[in-house]
Amino acid sequence: MQLDIPSEDFAGYIFDLDGTLVDTMPLHYRAWDAAMRHFGMPGKLDEDFFYSLGGIPTPEVATRFSKHYGLALDPDEATHYKEGLFLALMPEVRRIAPVADFAERVARTHPVAIATGGLRQVAIPALAAAHLIDVFKIIITPADVAPGRGKPAPDMFLLAAERMGVPPEKCLVFEDAEPGIRAATAAGMKIVRVPSRGV
Repeated sequence: MQLDIPSEDFAGYIFDLDGTLVDTMPLHYRAWDAAMRHFGMPGKLDEDFFYSLGGIPTPEVATRFSKHYGLALDPDEATHYKEGLFLALMPEVRRIAPVADFAERVARTHPVAIATGGLRQVAIPALAAAHLIDVFKIIITPADVAPGRGKPAPDMFLLAAERMGVPPEKCLVFEDAEPGIRAATAAGMKIVRVPSRGV
């Protein structure tokens, strides 16, 4: 994997988690596919549709799947069921080495943060599985911002910058999904795109 990292020095670095630092998107897909079948989805979960929702808060993903497949899902119930399936796959979590190695290097000299659309109780085990839990003291999730202000709104990235004590324009964001890229752009930050499929 080749990362196009700007040569300028940034004051802080913000990383998405799933599909950026850890190769968990295929695992999330398997968990969502099994969960949606459990709740009555006919056939297989549309993989392209799943990837288009990368970075969006998990309950909102459940709502969109429910609407897409014409199901009467309770978003919280679906989220809880899906995350249970995902946590069972935690032994399969692998780090995305080019991004994870870069994060470890810059964390020695700069503040770093996570901004993830996932739940904190899922993000922390994923970081631990990838041996990154000690690198990140700042972990921002949709629960840390106002309801409805997760990605693609800029709020999570702006809060991460604030917690790091770094102006937004001096932050570099690593992201794999369009909602997160839009959020970082709206926050006035530069972005490194990370391919989340075929890692």
